[in-house]
Amino acid sequence: MLSPVPQSPVDVPLDTTKLQAALVRVLRPLVRLLVRRGITFPALCDVLRELYVNVAEYDFVLPGKEQTDSRVSLLTGIHRKEVRRLRGAGAPVSAVPASLSRTSRILARWLADRRTTDAEGHPLPLPRVAPAGQPSFEALVESITRDLRPRAVLDEWIDKRLATLDEADVVTLLDRAFVPQGGDEQQLYYFGRNLHDHVASAVANISAESPRFLERAVHYDGLSAELAADLERRSRDLAMEALTASNRQAHDGCEGDAGGRWRWNFGVYVFTEEVSAAEPPSAGRPGGDA
Repeated sequence: MLSPVPQSPVDVPLDTTKLQAALVRVLRPLVRLLVRRGITFPALCDVLRELYVNVAEYDFVLPGKEQTDSRVSLLTGIHRKEVRRLRGAGAPVSAVPASLSRTSRILARWLADRRTTDAEGHPLPLPRVAPAGQPSFEALVESITRDLRPRAVLDEWIDKRLATLDEADVVTLLDRAFVPQGGDEQQLYYFGRNLHDHVASAVANISAESPRFLERAVHYDGLSAELAADLERRSRDLAMEALTASNRQAHDGCEGDAGGRWRWNFGVYVFTEEVSAAEPPSAGRPGGDA
């Protein structure tokens, strides 16, 4: 007979009613996306069933004990026969598309290196080629990878409208380079990565005795469309300033860092929407930091 799973104080279940209400709000935009993309409820159930087994198998192992089908079944509520069929697939791996990894590293260096940015951290136009020791697009690419010709990378960027090449043979980075669009492979990769890290930081704060990660927002309700649009524009500018400064500090720090197994992600989000007339307004107009 299996004994109840021992729990630490931070693992004591939350009020399920309150937790479920929060989950409904978190999942609603994801369900809208799934329905829009034709992913049905049975298909999602298959994914969740496999994920439940995977999480129980790898994240809830007792020290010094082998994880069993019975314990995974106990933790997940999934029948042992189904657990046995689904186990052993290995933890899901979110592979970084090769082109995305290369593009991201080149962009990060262009935006962080003081030789390729102005005093405010904006990317400078770069000559495609330049004498040794001087900034150029070719030197920038070669500082990241020697596996591809810089011209091939540039052609790819021009085709994807990430950069332009003018008659003077100068490469200019376009704003679109910062934001993958259109549901392509790059955007979907960051969709998964960034939402995972945001949710993971919030879950870690809920599970800990005191919050470990910064996960806060400034919010105001009952605004006019004009004020909401103005606040969105201003917050975008502030966010880019913070991201640019953080990228530069990380780039400088990596120059002398010995390296290790840790990763760091600093993200910002901005959201506005028109509230349905059927929805009652929030109590009070002011908002704040929460």
